[in-house]
Amino acid sequence: MKNRSLRENLLLFAKGAAMGAADVVPGVSGGTIAFITGIYEELLGSIRSVNGEAIKLLLRFNLAGFWRHINGNFLVVLLAGIGFSVASLARVILYLLENYPEMLWSFFFGLIVASALVVGKNITRWTAGVVVAGLIGVALAYYITVATPAQTPEALRFIFLSGAIAICAMILPGISGSFILVLLGKYEYILGAVRDLRAEVIAVFGVGCITGILIFSHVLNWMLQRYHNLTVALLTGFMVGSLNKVWPWKKTTETYTDSHGVAKPLLQDNILPGDYTALTGQESYLTYAIILAVLGFLLVYLVDRFTSDNTAKV
Repeated sequence: MKNRSLRENLLLFAKGAAMGAADVVPGVSGGTIAFITGIYEELLGSIRSVNGEAIKLLLRFNLAGFWRHINGNFLVVLLAGIGFSVASLARVILYLLENYPEMLWSFFFGLIVASALVVGKNITRWTAGVVVAGLIGVALAYYITVATPAQTPEALRFIFLSGAIAICAMILPGISGSFILVLLGKYEYILGAVRDLRAEVIAVFGVGCITGILIFSHVLNWMLQRYHNLTVALLTGFMVGSLNKVWPWKKTTETYTDSHGVAKPLLQDNILPGDYTALTGQESYLTYAIILAVLGFLLVYLVDRFTSDNTAKV
């Protein structure tokens, strides 16, 4: 376990906050932030260390040994930064989704485009298999975006499953955990639970997250070690295909009523900004949307550029 100074811990907390901010918005993933800020390898290793040996140390009440084994100081500081960011941004994101959806989704669109480029450049050798893996990722993500309705169960077992699936994206350099929640139709629901402090939902979602990340960290490490280029290509393709979901201008073709009696979009089609104004009578904010998409792209590009020297190789 690495001993860090106060300054280093504050920097680690800031990196955690950046990861949390990334996972709150359906754009760049927390895993990408970890990757381009140089803590990815330590994060993956720390998660994987929560294993049978760690449980044995805990059962023997060897708390000091357990803490060292799981790199506890690193995880606590990083998770504190992530939690701080998630808690503070939930209300802001919900407000923007409610009042400025076109501009917010435009920003997310730019984030995802840049993230795909950042992750894709880590493919060291292009082969036919790598290209096919990328195309499969594109096709799979696109199919999910058109096949998955916005309405999904609010039962606790589905909340658990949503947490288990979404948290895996936190350690994937590419796929945003919040975007997975968008695909599962639980993005606004979970943010609302955080905002309203609904303890039961938060607890079940949290247990799902812990379960998912402990299992998936081993699977991811195996895939990256043995099929690095194929795995990265698949992730890159998934991001490209997912752009269909975050296109800012949509026409709602079918709605449903949620548990609070509010009408929500169920099925939507992508349309051009000019058609959006004609069909809905609402401003498309095209100029602002383009500016925000560019800003989202530049944000990821600049973070990658100025931290690339410290990047831990996957």
